[in-house]
Amino acid sequence: MAERIYKDWIKEYLRYSSLSEAPDTFHFWTAVSVLGGALRRKVWIDQGYFQWTPNFYIIFVAPPGIVSKSTTASIGMQLLKSLPDIKFGPDAVTWPALTQALAGSTVEEPHGDEYLPMSCITIVSSEFGTFLNPNDREMVDVLVSLWDGQLGTWEKVTKTQGSDLIVNPWINILAATTPSWIAGNFPDYMIGGGFTSRCMFVYGEEKRHLNAYPGGSLPDDFKELKANLIHDLELISMMIGEYKMEPDAIKWGEEWYAKHYETTAKGESGLDQNTFGGYFARKQTHIHKLAIILAASRRTKLVITKQDLIDAAKEVTTLEKTMPKVFALIGRSDDAKTVEVVHSFIQRVRVVEKTILYQELIHTLSVDEIKKSIEALVAANLVAVKQTGGKLLIIDRSHSKDAAIS
Repeated sequence: MAERIYKDWIKEYLRYSSLSEAPDTFHFWTAVSVLGGALRRKVWIDQGYFQWTPNFYIIFVAPPGIVSKSTTASIGMQLLKSLPDIKFGPDAVTWPALTQALAGSTVEEPHGDEYLPMSCITIVSSEFGTFLNPNDREMVDVLVSLWDGQLGTWEKVTKTQGSDLIVNPWINILAATTPSWIAGNFPDYMIGGGFTSRCMFVYGEEKRHLNAYPGGSLPDDFKELKANLIHDLELISMMIGEYKMEPDAIKWGEEWYAKHYETTAKGESGLDQNTFGGYFARKQTHIHKLAIILAASRRTKLVITKQDLIDAAKEVTTLEKTMPKVFALIGRSDDAKTVEVVHSFIQRVRVVEKTILYQELIHTLSVDEIKKSIEALVAANLVAVKQTGGKLLIIDRSHSKDAAIS
């Protein structure tokens, strides 16, 4: 087998995508989804009763117009689509489409001492709302079951067409949506457990930099970098077998596990247990899935090191800082949601002229809704209003020093 060009695929991918305006975390988790799609179910960590496999349900969440979520995902997925054997699923999940995609992806793959049929697909959806109907509990339950990536047969029984059998199905998902869509479409039963606890919600509300014309600032080795990434990704896609954890990795994992449950039991995680209890129960799985990805990015040998686990835990834990923002609007009144929309806009721009604020929001909110929201935010001391230079400014209180607010 040919040798890889790069020592760390994700590191080089981040350099490849560095001109994009999207936050660093969006590109990191795009790389994770790409590597998961390349590895498929051909690698795993065996725990006897179950196996950890490198598939993820990654959901980019950002206010509309701030971050180009679909473009960010496509930068990585274009590389994955360059590989001949990777199968992609439908961007809108229906029973016929899902069954057809899984059936069309089935191939015989080595698994231990035998060959087994595997049905592996990666699904990329720029609009989560067209990808899945959260009120379709049967479909949601299927995705919950398939996330575990366990060996077995999935059967879909229909009234008119009999039953469809899929052997060893495996699904990897990268999708995008907005906080307001989640608030308006996620039923309460999906929060705190089930589907959402199996998702990695990657939140962003600011561009990392502005770049109107990235094509004019591409590095000289851009085409070579892309070709090398595809070359190494193809080699990664050929990796097969069980990942073994090194002794110090196991020791670290045991210590982390004990501390994790002690912290969770005492309610010291910083997150609401009612909303995120299911996520905390699966955090160990998220970390080990990501450890497989990091290990595959760094080496051809099928081993998980202590550093892989440390880095995986850090990346997963980092997402927890913004997870409350993903679900902030759920369960709130329409008035509260409106106030949150106005406040989020002001927080992003820090200082905005009142007339500009109305111009930006008038297409989604009424004049009266914007007016009452500003009044509520002022009353709560979250924003300040200042007359300066003939203009009326609305200023986010968290940045009041920048605006010389006393």
